[in-house]
Amino acid sequence: MLFFALLAVLHIALQLPVVAAQDGSISGPTSSSSAAGYSCDPSQCKLPNCNCASTSPPGGLSPSEVPQFVVFTADDAIQSYTINSVNQFLAQRKNPNGCPIKMTYFTSLNYTNYTLVTDWYVAGNEIGDHTMTHVGSPPADEINGNLIALNALAGIPLDAIKGFRAPYLNYTAETLQLLANVEFTYDSSSASSIPVTDPGTDAYWPYTLDYGLANDCLTVEGVCKGQPKIPGLWEIPMYAFFDDLGVDGPHLMDPWLDVANGASTVNDTATFEYMQNTFTAHYGGNRQPIGLYTHPIHLCTTYPGVSPPNGTIEMINEFLDWVQEQQDVWIVSNEQLLAWVQNPVPVSQLDSFEPLKCPTPQIDPSLKICNGIPENEAGLLEECDFPDFPFFTCYGCPEVEVSPSNPNPSQKVPAGQQMRYRLPDNCSTPFWDPIKGNCLCQSSNCAFTDNSRPIGPNGANLTGGGTGGDGNDSSGSAPTPTYINFNGASPVKLWTGSLVGVMSALVVGAFGAATGWALVSI
Repeated sequence: MLFFALLAVLHIALQLPVVAAQDGSISGPTSSSSAAGYSCDPSQCKLPNCNCASTSPPGGLSPSEVPQFVVFTADDAIQSYTINSVNQFLAQRKNPNGCPIKMTYFTSLNYTNYTLVTDWYVAGNEIGDHTMTHVGSPPADEINGNLIALNALAGIPLDAIKGFRAPYLNYTAETLQLLANVEFTYDSSSASSIPVTDPGTDAYWPYTLDYGLANDCLTVEGVCKGQPKIPGLWEIPMYAFFDDLGVDGPHLMDPWLDVANGASTVNDTATFEYMQNTFTAHYGGNRQPIGLYTHPIHLCTTYPGVSPPNGTIEMINEFLDWVQEQQDVWIVSNEQLLAWVQNPVPVSQLDSFEPLKCPTPQIDPSLKICNGIPENEAGLLEECDFPDFPFFTCYGCPEVEVSPSNPNPSQKVPAGQQMRYRLPDNCSTPFWDPIKGNCLCQSSNCAFTDNSRPIGPNGANLTGGGTGGDGNDSSGSAPTPTYINFNGASPVKLWTGSLVGVMSALVVGAFGAATGWALVSI
C-alpha cells in the first residue's frame, strides 16, 4: 500500500506546476457592461428566491449596516495534509460571535480520503461538488457521480451538497443547466474581474440566474444577454484581488502564487499590500464579499518532499489578522454567505442570525459509533486498499473503485462481518450508526448545542478573535494560540474554553494522529 501511495504523491508533485498555471487564474477582465447586456426587474425578482445582479447590498441595506464577508474556500481532494493546510489559517480564529470559522471545500474524489470528508463535514464545514475526476466543462455523470459517491461513502446528506465549482473554472451554459437539473442551490465558478472602484465593475453580490448570467461574458460562450435563464439557481462570483495595475492586474485563485505589479518574481510583501488594498476598497464601498480561494496543496507544510512556503503562510495569516481587526468582518463559507444574502439582516441583528451560529452535535465521547467524530469512530473505520486511491470510510468499502459510470458500487463485506448501512434521509450524519443501522436521534431537536456568544451592544464583540503566527511576540502581549497540526505532530497552545468551542476546525485532528495517513496523494 505504501508503495502505491508514494507513486500517487509523485504523480501529484509532477502535476503541481500545471495546476498553478491553469487552475483558476485570470489575466484581465472577463466581462463588460456591454457584453453582459444584463437587465433585471427588481419588482419581480425578490428575495429570498430571486435576486438581481447588483453592486448594492441586498435587502436595501446601507453599506454601514452590512457585514463584510470574507469567503474561504478550498478545491480538490481532501487529505490530512490539505486539512493541515486549511487549519493553519482558520483553526485558531473565531468570528465576532465566538464561533469557529467555517469554510467551503469543493471536493473531487481522486485521492480523497472519504472519512476525512465525513469528519470535516461533521465539524461544521460545507462540502461542495468539484466533479469526480477533476474535469473542466464536466458531463452530467461527473457532477452527479460525485454527489452519489459523497453520500454513499462519506455520509454527506444529498441536500447538504448545495454548491458546485468547475475544475479550472471551466464551465459552460450547459454546466449551469446540469446543476439546476439536480437541484443544486448555487454555482461558484465565475469571476468578478473588475475592481469595485471601477464604474463598470462586475463585483456583484450573489444573484440568481432568472435573468441570465452577468459575469464571464467575454470568456464563456452562450452566457449573458439574458442567458442562460435558470430561475432560482444562484451564482456566487469569485471576487478577485487587484494589484497596482488595477483592472490589468487581477489575482483570483491562490493569488500568492502570482507575480504582482508586472514584476518577474513573486513577492509576498507586494501580495499582502494589494490584498489589503482590495479589501479596503470593498470594506469602504458597498461591502461586496471578498474571497480567499485556495488549492491547499500549495500551502502544505506536511507534504512529503516539498519545502513549506513559510513566508507566504506567514503573510496570509498576517493578512487575516489585520482583516479580523476591522469591525463587522466575518470569515464564512459560501453557504453562510448565501444564507445571509437570501435573508439579509443588519449587523445589529446578527446576534440572532442562525446560519452564523455554531451548533455542535453532543455525542457521548465514550460511545463507539462511526460518525465523523474521531474520538467516537476510532477503531471502526474500514480501510479500502485500492492501488490507485486507497481510503478509509465508515460506510463500507466498495467492491471496485468508484467512477463516473459506477459511483456507488456494491459493498464488499469482509468475512465474518455484516454489510454497513448507508446514511438514510431522516438522520443527521453524527447521529447515524452505519454498523448497527441505527439513528441515535431522529427528532428535529437533536442534541446540538449552540456555543455562540452575544454580539454587542455598544460595540462589544464586533471583531473576530484569534491570530496567526506562533505566539513569539516580542511586544510583550499575551501569546497567540497556534493551530493544532492535523497529525498532532508539534506542540500546540490552545484557546481556553470547551472542546466544543473549537470543534469546527480541530475535531478532525485525532484521525490523522490515529492512522498516520499522510502519504495518500491528492
